[in-house]
Amino acid sequence: MEHRPGTTVRARLTARGLKLTAAPVLALWPLGQRGLRPAFALDLAAPVALPTPRWARVERVRAGDVRAEWVRAPRASDDRVVLYFHGGGFFCCGLRTHRRMVARISAAAGASALSVAYRQLPAAPLAVSVRDCVDAYRWLLEQGHDPARIVVAGDSAGGFLAFAATLRAMDEGLPRPAAIVAMAPLTDLDHTAKAAHPNARTDAYLPARRVRRLAELLTEGVVPLDPALSPVNADLSGLPPVLIQVGSTEMLLPDAELMAAKLSAAGVPCRLQVWEGQVHVFQVFADLVPEGLAALHEVGAFVREHTVPAAVPAPRVRRRRRIRRTAAA
Repeated sequence: MEHRPGTTVRARLTARGLKLTAAPVLALWPLGQRGLRPAFALDLAAPVALPTPRWARVERVRAGDVRAEWVRAPRASDDRVVLYFHGGGFFCCGLRTHRRMVARISAAAGASALSVAYRQLPAAPLAVSVRDCVDAYRWLLEQGHDPARIVVAGDSAGGFLAFAATLRAMDEGLPRPAAIVAMAPLTDLDHTAKAAHPNARTDAYLPARRVRRLAELLTEGVVPLDPALSPVNADLSGLPPVLIQVGSTEMLLPDAELMAAKLSAAGVPCRLQVWEGQVHVFQVFADLVPEGLAALHEVGAFVREHTVPAAVPAPRVRRRRRIRRTAAA
């Protein structure tokens, strides 16, 4: 575990602003089939507040049957890939809301980033979201990308999918990726520990009490909740190295801590970074919060560290025999 102490004034002001604006909306938003439908508008409006950086190149593609887009920073390598799953509670956000942050990850990692528009609520339950993410990974492999040069990443719900899709892909016989990056991941659909944790009262904008209703929607109302659906309860022993970043005051801190403990117990190298006083997925606020930019630089360093190509032995040079000439010759 690595603690990142210190909270800037801008980080505290951002947290205060989210508590006054986003928190009331999320606390009252109707979590139902009809109530979730308007949520797609958030992604459509995102370019106004979060415009794509001018230096980033964006290319829309179909990753199999899944909509996706390549996001590339200048000098980003096509030989190193970050497969990114956006957050948003499985019902909102998308390619546009996260494009600016994904571009920054591409720049920090020196890698091309494939951002995936997996299907979400209310159109699709959790099983479909996971399947879309596995299909995107399979498509990358079919395109000839080396799994040892692919890092699977995501934030919040996307962090859940980074673990769930990797585990499913490996169960289906696909090679494991080089590493996993999870920013403030949801790892346990059971709301009990989160609701009882002190952070349920300190989180800037996520309402812990609503996780139970979200889990019901994701599993199409199946009761009781199957623990096997949560990545934290899976056999984690085959996973690649993991980086988890989380804020110290956010609701999903217990999920991050539990996942890190389970990974370590399974023998998986894991770094858990706890950033003091930061809000949920503070990295997306990197334009306002200096800590967000610093965290993304650490993500980039982690991606580079775990996607270094294996050293290729130098070819043997065949030396010519030197013939010593004699005076008689």
